[in-house]
Amino acid sequence: MKSFLPGSLVTQIIVGLVFGVLLAAVWPEAGQAAGLLGDFFVDALKAVAPILVLILVCAAITNHKKGSQARMGPVVSLYVLATFSAALLAVAASFMFPVTLQLTGTPEVMNAPGGLGEVMRNILLKMVDNPVNAIAQANYIGILAWAIGFGLVLRHSNDTTKAFMSDLDKAITKIVGVIIRLAPIGIFGIVASTIAETGFGALVGYANLLALLIGCMVVMALVVNPLIVFLRIRQNPYPLVFTCLRESGITAFFMRSSAANIPVNMELCRRMNLDEETYSVTIPIGATINMAGAAITITVMTLAAVNTMGIEVDFFSALFLSIISAIAATGASGVAGGSLLLIPMAASLFGIDNATAMQVVGIGFIVGVLQDSAETGLNSSSDVLFTAAGSYKQGDPYPRKLPLEDADPYPQELQLEEIRP
Repeated sequence: MKSFLPGSLVTQIIVGLVFGVLLAAVWPEAGQAAGLLGDFFVDALKAVAPILVLILVCAAITNHKKGSQARMGPVVSLYVLATFSAALLAVAASFMFPVTLQLTGTPEVMNAPGGLGEVMRNILLKMVDNPVNAIAQANYIGILAWAIGFGLVLRHSNDTTKAFMSDLDKAITKIVGVIIRLAPIGIFGIVASTIAETGFGALVGYANLLALLIGCMVVMALVVNPLIVFLRIRQNPYPLVFTCLRESGITAFFMRSSAANIPVNMELCRRMNLDEETYSVTIPIGATINMAGAAITITVMTLAAVNTMGIEVDFFSALFLSIISAIAATGASGVAGGSLLLIPMAASLFGIDNATAMQVVGIGFIVGVLQDSAETGLNSSSDVLFTAAGSYKQGDPYPRKLPLEDADPYPQELQLEEIRP
């Protein structure tokens, strides 16, 4: 363990990925059994993430110093711009490379939102959820609302209470750091079990659809997002883009959950010396509303169904679809497959019945082995990307302050000697 802790986390994750593929190919039964390691890692992150968000946000507001200003407005603006840009990109790509689907049989009935009003209503009601239930259900909108409320009240508390909140902040950060060090083992288990159980044979029949979906996400990650960041910081954005993709996108790709990747993003922001008052709020908000990948999925799958049924789409209908997809994407849950259940709502704009739309959702779950992984990697990595870019102000040092390729990514207090009982 002492030799394992200081090593490069990314290198260890790649090693875990390779061994996971080899185990699934050579011994599928063992690969399925290794899924326990992946479940343990993901569940550990999911368990700590709600507490992490509650404590960090509450502590940041409680200990907020007069004169300091968290730059949350620019970050949220970048989230909204990126999500809408992703929907426009998906519309353009769907017109340039139209795909069709095989829609047959009766789909299984699933619980999907009935319309945009229902999505917005659910978001509003989540804000006033019981705090205990919000933590138990990982309702980050409710958690943020309660954390902000507690923080504002505790700002007027005595110094002992503020010091206690600061100590809680440090304690939960250490716990998160230890859990993240288990990422290589967790990724090994996830990859081994996924390939052993599903393989990739089922994806061959949907190669064109997958190519369109993942192609849009790659263009978003490597072209559109860097352009948005460049317009903000007026410097070469690619060192920051590649850092976020490498340090956050890889783990998000395999965990397929923006919510589970919140602790990873929080730790990355800390290593990049970003303002805790900013990222402790913008990262969980991003896991809820920064959904460029979800906007792409909703738009592409909807237009694929439209093409299959021979429905004509004019410019204004496509533009309206982009707006609706961007808004609906903010209501996608931060769990695997969360965006797929919003497809029927978008499909209803073109008169597509719910039964047909649910067949499209079923196809989405088939290709979700790759689609949802790429979607989550794009969404979660851009949370850090736009938090760093939004925190930048003309004249400030470049947001990426650490040479992350060479630096020890975790603080010295996580060394084994100091955490031993």
